[in-house]
Amino acid sequence: MRIQNVFKRYEIKYMISRRQQEKIMHGMEAYMTGDEYGRSTICNLYFDTSSYLLIRRSIEHPVYKEKLRLRSYGTVESDSQVFLELKKKYQSVVYKRRIEIAERDAMNCVRGKAKLGDTQIERELDYFLRQYQYPQPAVFLSYEREAFYAKNEREFRVTFDENILWRDSDLSLCAGAYGTPILKEGQVLMEIKTGTSIPLWMTSLLTENHIYKTSFSKYGTVYKMLCEKQKGGFCYA
Repeated sequence: MRIQNVFKRYEIKYMISRRQQEKIMHGMEAYMTGDEYGRSTICNLYFDTSSYLLIRRSIEHPVYKEKLRLRSYGTVESDSQVFLELKKKYQSVVYKRRIEIAERDAMNCVRGKAKLGDTQIERELDYFLRQYQYPQPAVFLSYEREAFYAKNEREFRVTFDENILWRDSDLSLCAGAYGTPILKEGQVLMEIKTGTSIPLWMTSLLTENHIYKTSFSKYGTVYKMLCEKQKGGFCYA
């Protein structure tokens, strides 16, 4: 299976209950099929400056924002292949560009101890790293994801994220998925990813089940929790 490394799409989020999830999944059966990975554990390591500049800019809802993360599917070893991702958002459109790289090599590159290659994406990553003076690991985030794509248009996807956990210590994809929950009991984060529009059948499903889009950032939510934990000690203005 060919791995996609360049994305341009809209990502629309909805906070729903398990009952609403069941109804949406039932309504999707005629139109969508499960992702080949099935239900998977996604682990992310977010990088930021010492003053949390990237996430502070992001939660201000600017026209343009960007973030850097290292992603794996499940717990990995230092020689396992992971994804180093640069994610940008401009005027509601999400652009994601990533490379597949060994976890050990990725960490060395982010720390400025090794060089990336010379592909277009690698040059963009290198520019980002130098621009922010080699940001450091800030937060680990993991969640259980179930993903689906449309039978007639693979670019239309729906994901359901549960058991979203975070921590600000033991910051490594090799350390396992554990941490503090973000969501309340019974909550599920649903996300629609599409390059064009939402099909009429899905719009009808959302309306029938009183599901409305929301603004929600996993890393942004964690930053706010960190501010509360530290009593605003590093919540720079």
